[in-house]
Amino acid sequence: MEESTKELREEWTLLLWTTVAVLVPVLITLWCSFQRPKRKVPLKDLFRKSKHGWHCTDLFNKPTYCCVCSQPILQGAFCDCCGICADEGCIQRADRILSCKEIMTQSQTDGRFHHQWVRGNVPLASYCAKCKQQCGTQPKLCDYRCVWCQTTVHDDCLSSLNEDLCDLGEFRSVIIPPYYLYQVNKLRRRHPDEYSKLAAVCGSGWTPVLVLANTRSGNNMGNVLLGEFRTLLNPVQVFDLSELPPSKALQLCTLLPPGSVRVLVCGGDGTVGWVLDAIDTMKLKGQDQFIPLVNILPLGTGNDLSNSLGCGAGYAGEISVEQVLRNVLEAEVVKMDRWKVQVVSKGNYFRKPKVLSMNNYFSVGPDALMALNFHAHREKTPSFFSSRIINKLELDGEHVTLPSLEGIIVCNIGYWGGGCRLWEGMGDEPYPPTRVDDGLLEVVGVYGSFHCAQIQVKLANPVRLGQAHTVRLVLKSSRMPMQVDGEPWAQGPCTITITHKTQALMLYHSAEHTDDDDDSSASEAEEPSADHTDTASNTQETVTVS
Repeated sequence: MEESTKELREEWTLLLWTTVAVLVPVLITLWCSFQRPKRKVPLKDLFRKSKHGWHCTDLFNKPTYCCVCSQPILQGAFCDCCGICADEGCIQRADRILSCKEIMTQSQTDGRFHHQWVRGNVPLASYCAKCKQQCGTQPKLCDYRCVWCQTTVHDDCLSSLNEDLCDLGEFRSVIIPPYYLYQVNKLRRRHPDEYSKLAAVCGSGWTPVLVLANTRSGNNMGNVLLGEFRTLLNPVQVFDLSELPPSKALQLCTLLPPGSVRVLVCGGDGTVGWVLDAIDTMKLKGQDQFIPLVNILPLGTGNDLSNSLGCGAGYAGEISVEQVLRNVLEAEVVKMDRWKVQVVSKGNYFRKPKVLSMNNYFSVGPDALMALNFHAHREKTPSFFSSRIINKLELDGEHVTLPSLEGIIVCNIGYWGGGCRLWEGMGDEPYPPTRVDDGLLEVVGVYGSFHCAQIQVKLANPVRLGQAHTVRLVLKSSRMPMQVDGEPWAQGPCTITITHKTQALMLYHSAEHTDDDDDSSASEAEEPSADHTDTASNTQETVTVS
């Protein structure tokens, strides 16, 4: 009897401890979740006044230790620039005693300056620069990390380092050093030649990279990327496009050596077009020599332009930001045609025409209808596409006889409709791949929505109508959906003229790179044209100032 009672007691004890072990983390998580909205409002005012780039964190979001009191953080904040962490009650004190990355400071010698150490919360996969043993393995605030070169070192090894000068680490060739901006700020005469002289201390292969991220693209990936790039680079070269437009962000290019800058645009095709429009504005201001090379890190969905340049269909963190920067440096230079779309409404010839820039494609008809979400309108008006909506099509001034089509697509790139390659369908002979630098547009037609769906699943090809340097369409008297690069609108009867606008300097990836690309084959990207090498060579000459 006593043995059975003892066993029963042990079972109840085990059940009790199991229940406690399950409930306590759940209750803490719920408490943190309820407290987070309450504290964000007062903390936002504190964050605005701070010199750090604070973001809220808690025990379950990112387990960390406070750099002020050394205790585990239940609720607090971390700086995405320098990486310091502080408990909610220590944030103000951290502002006073712990400095953030200095975006502008004087160098000590040979273009180097002292390490800026932050104690604790080092990456788990880091190793000590002195003893080569792993850092960050102990459950407490310990070990140090330099906020510039990312060097890590044990507490006991810090005092025995051979030297305390920082060389900015692996990414010194893309970081804008704080001492460079310090010297630029001291210049009496700001001239491109002076910038080139100052850049000598940064090394012969210095290629500063500006990061322009749209936080509205993707599933919060833009915010994540902003923090990770600010950690690796100088925060002054990382821009949030929801706070600063690209026209202002790109003015930093005018303080850097001509032809040296590369821009990484983190966003969808619309964000890329926004940045390229800002670059066109730089040309109008006479700042041609400062024009940067543009690379894309695709966020969200679609991303046909990114696909065409070998940058992939979308980024979801599958490779590290370190590898992203390496890919930017390894990419080749190509020229990409940009086009002007002018829409003149019928009967409104004295009003200013609608003018848009096009990088990818223009379309009128079923695919634009899907983009505009015109389904309800179509149900109310069954005859919306009952007859041919295009009265006239001219390619380079020559009239083209049209079959009974419901839509026209004018392409500058080989991808369309969110990742579909137009000439991979069945039943027709394949056509040569569309080039982005030949000054020609590919004009195709579709019979209807079902035909568009067949093209998407590679069961059919569009109707090829020809290539042209200039396209002119006359549309009949009915309201119809229309789009340029995925931006749709409803348009009445009009005349549309598409002409060449300019060329943008883009970065092309012949294959996508990963951290282990030596051990696995890279995924296929769109093949460059036969004279791709010559194009890249000529472009390099264009961006280099003699």
